[in-house]
Amino acid sequence: MASRQPFTDTDTADEAVRATCDDATVCKRFATSKGYWKDPYIQYFVRSVGERKAPEINRGYYARVQGVNRLLDAFLKKTQCDCQIINLGAGLDTTFWRLKDDNLMPRKFFEVDFPTIVARKIHYIKTKPPLSKPIIETHSTDSLLLDAHSLDSDRYCIIGADLRNISDMEEKLKKFQLNTDSGGPRTAAYLLPTLVLTECVLVYMSPSQSSGLIRWAAETFHTAMFINYEQVNMYDRFGQVMIENLQRRQCTLAGVETCQSLELQKERFLRSGWEHANALDMIAVYSMLPQEDVGRIERLEFLDELELLQQLLQHYSISWASKEKLSLGIIWLF
Repeated sequence: MASRQPFTDTDTADEAVRATCDDATVCKRFATSKGYWKDPYIQYFVRSVGERKAPEINRGYYARVQGVNRLLDAFLKKTQCDCQIINLGAGLDTTFWRLKDDNLMPRKFFEVDFPTIVARKIHYIKTKPPLSKPIIETHSTDSLLLDAHSLDSDRYCIIGADLRNISDMEEKLKKFQLNTDSGGPRTAAYLLPTLVLTECVLVYMSPSQSSGLIRWAAETFHTAMFINYEQVNMYDRFGQVMIENLQRRQCTLAGVETCQSLELQKERFLRSGWEHANALDMIAVYSMLPQEDVGRIERLEFLDELELLQQLLQHYSISWASKEKLSLGIIWLF
């Protein structure tokens, strides 16, 4: 009889990171229920709206979703959707379904996350027709490739893998027709522009692990963009309180040293093979969003703690980097 393996500190840390997937989904579910933005699909991943979230949390998620979507949609329009998207650490994200509704579908949309999270997401997709129907509608045959930790169709693929094991992740992605620049000479027309997306993912990896992932993306794709949303300015008192709150939940920010400043966020890409990089804190992003819609969401709930909202927005950022051998003219500004 096989002996049971001891439960390690790494297992505990990984479980705490996996729990952040549910935290984010619950917060998005509540914000959409209050009308901050529309997402008709998130209800199939979180049945109950749950307990009330503070207005500053809702506005923070609004800024996050709108900021990331603006960059994502700009890339799709610039490439005329002739591209591929890889959402690393995707969790229960609903972007694929939004893009289909908005007629902004890339050639293929990949998602990667821990196998346990992927298994849950596949279960929801299998059992909720509003989730499965859009996947089937974009698939050319009667059957999907489906097992416990992967689902593959013509336009959507979800894979269970550990992002810290790049070779294993890449092998699985290539198995499901990821288009890459590694594997011999190809014509430029065959190489798909690629967008890589990470939201509150790299910060849970060690700096060497996250830089390895960033460098892998730079070396693997001919023309590419990388969008990263995560913490910043984490070495002041407010940042330390954020770290301590997460530590009480056994959740360690292994990569927090790369989250000291916007400059460091940009440098991590430039040091890893990307040609251009930029970064904004979420106060700047919030100020650049369409002000008519910002005014609308600010009327949804009374905000008593404006200073707290400003502190939250100062401690999150969006950074983005690009490399473009096809000269698409990708200049990513809000």
